[in-house]
Amino acid sequence: MEQWIERWLSNPYFEMLAYFSVASVALVVLLSIFELVTPYKCWEEIKKGNISVAMATGGKIFGICNIFRFGVEAHDSLYASLQWAVLGFILLLAAYFLVGFLMPNFKLDQEIQRDNRAVGLLAMILSISLSYIIGASLK
Repeated sequence: MEQWIERWLSNPYFEMLAYFSVASVALVVLLSIFELVTPYKCWEEIKKGNISVAMATGGKIFGICNIFRFGVEAHDSLYASLQWAVLGFILLLAAYFLVGFLMPNFKLDQEIQRDNRAVGLLAMILSISLSYIIGASLK
């Protein structure tokens, strides 16, 4: 079975489709994990027009995809790319909790839910910035 998969992946079109498919599914799964750890429901808040949640969620989407991009660049197999991307996501999730813990003046999630756009923008920038650091370390 593995030889069959490798033969399909040797075709650049199928390889691109495989990476895209796996990354898309991984994005949905990883965003679902973020949804579980935030006290608000991202998509419900976005439907209501909460710009802060949209910015924070957009930063998470960009961060996850950026980490996956680095994983693809750094590794020659789909499996290795996915493993490193998941590890990178775990680091991004840990950083999310760490930043929330290190900001004692206010609760990050509560401010985002209240549509504090400054905090939403900060959360977006943090996710994007940290994804570059995490991604660059994937070797």
